[in-house]
Amino acid sequence: MKKKMLFLFASAFLLTACSAGPTGGASGEGNTEEADTIKVGLNLELSGGTAGYGIQEKEGIELAVEKINAEGGILGKQVELVIKDNKSDNNEAASVAASLATNDKVVAIIGPATSGATKATIPNITKAQVPVITPSGTDDAVTLNGDKVQEYVFRSCFQDSFQGVILAKYAQDELGAKNVVILGDNSSDYAIGLSKAFKSEFKGNIVMEENFTTGDKDFQAILTKVKNSDFDVLYIPGYYEEAGLIIKQARELGITQPIIGADGFGDEKMVQLAGAENVSNVFYTGHFSTLAPANDTVEPFVAAFQEKYSKEPSTFNALAYDAMFMLKQAIEDENAFDSASITKGLASIKDFAGVTGNITIDEQHNPEKSLVVIGFTEGKETSAETVNP
Repeated sequence: MKKKMLFLFASAFLLTACSAGPTGGASGEGNTEEADTIKVGLNLELSGGTAGYGIQEKEGIELAVEKINAEGGILGKQVELVIKDNKSDNNEAASVAASLATNDKVVAIIGPATSGATKATIPNITKAQVPVITPSGTDDAVTLNGDKVQEYVFRSCFQDSFQGVILAKYAQDELGAKNVVILGDNSSDYAIGLSKAFKSEFKGNIVMEENFTTGDKDFQAILTKVKNSDFDVLYIPGYYEEAGLIIKQARELGITQPIIGADGFGDEKMVQLAGAENVSNVFYTGHFSTLAPANDTVEPFVAAFQEKYSKEPSTFNALAYDAMFMLKQAIEDENAFDSASITKGLASIKDFAGVTGNITIDEQHNPEKSLVVIGFTEGKETSAETVNP
């Protein structure tokens, strides 16, 4: 397969000025850290259907905090984590956000991991005026509601529209696809956004578009229809739980064409569910790969992670690690620990050297950084191609 660098020419967005956030919450102006520690809340999926992401992100954040505290903390203060499980439930995520902001009085929150859960927290964190960084909430609407920027929401990951466009270009330019089948999760904002972006960019034919729902296990009927169609690439916008089963059942039915997906594939359980022998000619857009280090921060991060956890770091470990260091950067840049200053600092981050890439936060609170297309052979990462914005 011919390899070449992909380029994304993103169109400029016209952005209206956003008004100040509403007053409310514990103080009406966010929280101020006056104790000896800096309290940071974690609102993560530590149980339930998407716990694979939340657990990985907790690992990345704890490693970052361990390093920060060992090196003297942030402006002389140690970081204290207040960790809560949102149980992979959007309503619970909203309640956790309110509790962290108003009861625990954290100055900032990292998480949730998923887009739907992150969006569910927005009313409560906006009222409390406490900033949130989601490591992996990629839905475009997480940070932008229509033409209004969500003032207190940031992310360390790129958004779905970027992934969908790149996957369409990759299918065309690298895999030579003229005909594509889309098999997506119609119950997920994440998957719907990915499908929309892909279809807007792909120049070939969408010969079939089928849907499933989160929690489905049996895809035999749909995949039989897919097998009998004329297509070059199967695109699965969805999370690892269903993607793993789809890949397994597709390969067992004799579907050999390339399978592509987005960062929701990025969990080792995807390979476990599919069976390593079935995960070849599979590609997904990721934020991080040790095969394509973004900068000089990657090697020491990988070494530290391996020492602490005795395994290779994942995309979600890396995104969460970056989120914590973005928070540190914001506090240091503003020389202040209060929520209002941290919000300002996060919005002003430029040229931050993260392990997932060099990050500048744009006007819509999204990171401008590179993306990696990761390829699998027999369940192992065997290729990684960097795509620059």
